Amino acid sequence: MAGLDLSSNELSGEIPREIGQLQNIRALNLSNNLISGAIPESFSNLKMTDSLDLSHKRLSGHIPPQLTGLNFLSNFNVSYNNLSGPTPDKEQFATFDKSSYRGNHDLCGSLMRKKCSSALKPLATPTEGAEEEEDDSMIDMVALKWSFGASFVTVILGLFAVLWINSYWRRRWFYFIDECIDTCYYWLFKYAFYR
Repeated sequence: MAGLDLSSNELSGEIPREIGQLQNIRALNLSNNLISGAIPESFSNLKMTDSLDLSHKRLSGHIPPQLTGLNFLSNFNVSYNNLSGPTPDKEQFATFDKSSYRGNHDLCGSLMRKKCSSALKPLATPTEGAEEEEDDSMIDMVALKWSFGASFVTVILGLFAVLWINSYWRRRWFYFIDECIDTCYYWLFKYAFYR
């Protein structure tokens, strides 16, 4: 079977899990219906599917992380549903843009305005090993602190070098510091001590 298009038929109820047994189907379009419930995990069996359109429904729950195993998927649309949780961002799902998820205000992830909390991280898929790859989008805090410290020391040493070499700037610097001290002293006595 090349494809199954049941769009705009006012179908209601939940998506039958048995559709996941149509392993050789190329395209599945169930958009613009009154279907509710969750996306069946059995859709991960649709290995040959390159187009999956589940938009404009009343689907709820999470997008099953097992769907990242659909390697031929080039078109995925779950827009305008009531889905929640993290959007998959591995395998083929890394190629989809935010228009695939539009209208699902409770979805979170890298493409969405809403960022996922640590409690909502996607579940591990069966194809992933026990050791997950380190997330490249995370900031390495140790490297950040070392680079910040090195930059701070470089600026301070550069300032001291300029002040040591150039006597004009050295005088201007000390006049500036003297002016700051006088201003603080004046402000303290005028506004803090004599009220």
